[in-house]
Parts: sequence; structure tokens; C-alpha cells
Amino acid sequence: MFFTYILQSQKDQSFYIGFTSNLEQRLQQHNKATSGYTSTKKPWKLVYFETFDNETEARKRERAIKKKKSRTYIEYLIDQWEGPSLG
Repeated sequence: MFFTYILQSQKDQSFYIGFTSNLEQRLQQHNKATSGYTSTKKPWKLVYFETFDNETEARKRERAIKKKKSRTYIEYLIDQWEGPSLG
């Protein structure tokens, strides 16, 4: 199983969109990062995800969300999401 996910920075409320096969591990990696984009905006909170049967579909969805280049669209996805509790 693969996931397309959206993280929100608790520092400045910005979003990060990615895909992974392990959500918990990936969130930990973002929050432990010492270099790169996510390291400057820690801590991160998982606010949205979708599940896929394969990596190709997860990558395609990640690209589709990023291609919108719209904070409004991302906020809409999060607001409309009826997924499991994120804790």
C-alpha cells in the first residue's frame, strides 16, 4: 500500500505534499530532518492522506495536487476529507 499525503508546518502553516509506503516513518523523517525544505519548517503534522494500491498511482496523485499550485485546493481537500482520525 502507498500513500499520498499532506503535512502542515506547525511553525508557519505551510504545506508539504509527498508520497510514501510508510506514513508514520515518513512523518518522523520529516520531523528529524537536518537539511532541506522540511528541516526549516518543523514540526510537521499529518493533515491528509489518500491510499493507493501501487506507487505509480500515489506518485500521479502527488503530482496532480502539486500541479494545482493552490493553497485553497489543499485546504478544500483537508476540510472535505473523511479519512481516519489523524490523532
